[in-house]
Amino acid sequence: MKTGIVKDKRYLEHRTGDFHPETHKRLEVIYAMLEEADMAGNFVEVPVRRAERDELLMIHSERYIDTVAATDGKPHCSLDPDTSTSPGSYEAALLAAGGLCQAISMAISGELDNAFALVRPPGHHAERDRAMGFCLFNNVAIGARYAQKFHNLKRILIVDWDLHHGNGTQHSFEEDDSILYFSTHQSPFYPGTGAFEEAGKGKGKGFTVNVPLSTGYGDGEFLEIFEKILKPIALEFKPELILVSAGIDIYMNDPLGGMRVTPKGFAGLTRSIMDISNECCDGKMVITLEGGYDLPGLRDSVKEILKEMAGLAVTDKASIIARAEQGMLDRLIKNVAQVHGGFWKNFIASP
Repeated sequence: MKTGIVKDKRYLEHRTGDFHPETHKRLEVIYAMLEEADMAGNFVEVPVRRAERDELLMIHSERYIDTVAATDGKPHCSLDPDTSTSPGSYEAALLAAGGLCQAISMAISGELDNAFALVRPPGHHAERDRAMGFCLFNNVAIGARYAQKFHNLKRILIVDWDLHHGNGTQHSFEEDDSILYFSTHQSPFYPGTGAFEEAGKGKGKGFTVNVPLSTGYGDGEFLEIFEKILKPIALEFKPELILVSAGIDIYMNDPLGGMRVTPKGFAGLTRSIMDISNECCDGKMVITLEGGYDLPGLRDSVKEILKEMAGLAVTDKASIIARAEQGMLDRLIKNVAQVHGGFWKNFIASP
């Protein structure tokens, strides 16, 4: 497999302060892992570029883009109670969105089979006109619109497994039937959005699928959600590209979370999405990093994801699902079916 990685030292120049969880050290541990003997040489480095203004304008307002641009080179600007900038933050944000777009181009063209954008700042909380939750520009939303506008794709699936609901991504596409947004997230929790009933609006009704979870979900439960809810809906939707907002904050020891996913569980989720992509869109899948704040867990989980993507490992999904607690899942699946059963025939028919 030709698996691309987006990496650049300039992402480390977004400095959030010594005590902020979304620190540059997150990428330092990942980049060091890529140099380990069993990882080095297995990946194609994607040339990093800045996002163009017209690309940002597909998701964000002109006024908001100017607000973020005005922070360039300034020591410290607070955009939100959780979100601040440093002199290199605007540049890093442009490179995060642009690097993801470049990876998407290479996957669509066939230069790569798949790719992982190891970038920061993250993006899925960023709204059209404001920063939120550590996020400046909504990388995955920009990437989806980029694929549609510049590569003429008609249907894109965005899978968001971050601990927190991707409010910005949902709001970008909730009236759009060309983008299917699927999110698992801890609830009730920041940012307070993502209820079962939030299923889209207008012609986008049914194309937002939210799966809010209480704490305690682990490898088997997450993978069964993907296999029993995401898979039948995705196969009916038939995406031409799959984008993933990969939050590693569902890791079992994450300081902000309450989930129990292990590195092997992340490999299983990756394999599940790869199976869908192989069936729908010739394996075209691009992942972008969102949250994840336990540094050893972040490093180990990203490693397992990358090994799966590159074909260095093939996870047995059945062995993981066999450990799922069915009592945690039955009511959950029923709740999703009550909202989405009328939209997706495959989901009704699924066991």
